[in-house]
Amino acid sequence: MPRLFAALELPHNAAMSLSLLRGGLPGARWIDTENYHLTLRFIGDVEHHVADEVADTLSRIRRHEFRMGLSGLGAFGGKKPRSLFAVPTASPDLTELQAEIERICQRLRLPPDPRKFTPHVTIARLRNTPPHVLAPYLSSRGNFHVPLFTVSRFVLMSSRESVGGGPYIAEETYSLSQPASARPSGRQVGGTAQFPL
Repeated sequence: MPRLFAALELPHNAAMSLSLLRGGLPGARWIDTENYHLTLRFIGDVEHHVADEVADTLSRIRRHEFRMGLSGLGAFGGKKPRSLFAVPTASPDLTELQAEIERICQRLRLPPDPRKFTPHVTIARLRNTPPHVLAPYLSSRGNFHVPLFTVSRFVLMSSRESVGGGPYIAEETYSLSQPASARPSGRQVGGTAQFPL
């Protein structure tokens, strides 16, 4: 029974920038660089025939690629911090993609995700890290920034149940198309596109 979630992967350069934040925080269990991702929708443990249906339905999404960056850090858990994350830059395209995936999950009658969608990239799980220790770590890295990069696909990932997260496996990959304005222009002649030199 696979445990599934839809996600965005991070390009190598962005992941390397995030990896430089590792260290200097007691109680942090750092996520392996290759496991950095932005969860679009946690689907959970499903039977194989449901997993196949999810994979097939997600393949019908038709959206354009978009640009996104990372800017700043945050933590979940309030007075008992449980995870440290990087914050994506605001992107209507990201929000719309997530909303479409959510609608698909509802149509497939998958259990709702009880958590409100808050875009983030987890970089560490925290255990026994008090807020007064976390606060100076966050403030000293308040200018963290990853420049915009192109998101050209999303993935359906599987994971095994574990405390620290991962390893994750990309089960299916779904390409996002280039917007019409980014495609080479040309005229159609005899069934073959003719592009200006």
